[in-house]
Amino acid sequence: MKTWISQHIGAGINAARQIGSAPGNFLFNVLVIAVALSLPVSGLTLVENILPISTQLSIEPELSLFLKTDITRSDATALGDTIRKMIKNAGTPARIAFVPKEAALSALQSKSGLGDVLATLGENPLPDAYVLNFEQHFDVTTQQASPVKIEALAAQLQKLPETDHVQVDSNWIKRLAALMHIAQYGLVALAILLGIVVITVVFNATRLQVLSHRAEIRVIRLLGATNPYIRRPYYYTGAILGLVAGLAALAIVAAALQPMNQVIHEFASLYGSEFQLTPLNLLFSAYLLISSTFLGLFGAYLSVRHQVSQLN
Repeated sequence: MKTWISQHIGAGINAARQIGSAPGNFLFNVLVIAVALSLPVSGLTLVENILPISTQLSIEPELSLFLKTDITRSDATALGDTIRKMIKNAGTPARIAFVPKEAALSALQSKSGLGDVLATLGENPLPDAYVLNFEQHFDVTTQQASPVKIEALAAQLQKLPETDHVQVDSNWIKRLAALMHIAQYGLVALAILLGIVVITVVFNATRLQVLSHRAEIRVIRLLGATNPYIRRPYYYTGAILGLVAGLAALAIVAAALQPMNQVIHEFASLYGSEFQLTPLNLLFSAYLLISSTFLGLFGAYLSVRHQVSQLN
């Protein structure tokens, strides 16, 4: 055990010496990898800041039920009891408002500026209607069953003999949910793509290191050094490269949040909001550093095995 520990300590010291022998190359590779990592990190930061707002978003999907024009007023008002029973059975609590066609016409005349045009029609062309406002909190990230229940209720209301048309004004919820899912999948795809970039950069950097030390490698091999002993310092170098690049990526994103928050604050204050973008929490930051370290180690592993085998 002591021998194993001493071997790894020695490999770490050799890796530090390799980095110190060419600090410019190391810092350049760190910068390239950090810029590549900062893209998915910034995307993850944005998603993590938006998700708490979207999951707590209070919305009231609205359903409008338009009755047939030949329905009498007494039949129209009596339909309210039937609608309440259907809402209760569907498990979708809602506020019900009966809108007489006279009130609808008056509102249309006052808001549309078409009073004179509507007056020429003689009779009121609008039907009586019911407006249902569903009180709920909808999670756009999980798409809970509420919208499904509302659509099922709309289909049942459409089958009523007194109903002419049912309109559900909640399609924007589905669009928002789809947009959030697209953003999440796009972020995963971007992270995978840039992970390949990181591995490629580390692979090439390690290859150049091995080539610059090939004479030294041949000498220590003649002295009895094994392949694991030769490869181990390069593994540490790749892991350190990934770790430092991950830290640099977090620093780049954190620095970029400061000017962005100034602009966001000016915009959010117009709506009475104090929304600000915050850096990733410690858990996500730890995941990122572990991932970047692993990518650096993996890139070095692939490169060293290939290069050292060619020196045999």
